[in-house]
Amino acid sequence: MTDSIQKHSSSWVSFSYISFGTAAFMLAAGLYTMPLDLWGKGYLTMGILMLVQTTVNITKTLRDNAESDKLIRRIEDAKTEKLLVNFNRNGES
Repeated sequence: MTDSIQKHSSSWVSFSYISFGTAAFMLAAGLYTMPLDLWGKGYLTMGILMLVQTTVNITKTLRDNAESDKLIRRIEDAKTEKLLVNFNRNGES
């Protein structure tokens, strides 16, 4: 059993980086022009940075769990295939 891994195209990766950069720039510009004191802008900035950090952490955790499950399935498939091969060898003799 082979699992095909499909990589993202370079245009999709570029689009993702450009989208993130544009959103970060627009957010920074909005915070800068917002009529708040410095402490209010700082509070919002810290909240936004923590939100981005936790989003990355959750995404990585979910991906790692999915890859771990895939590896466990591949190991179980290999064990099952080995058992079947051994069973067929013993049954043919």
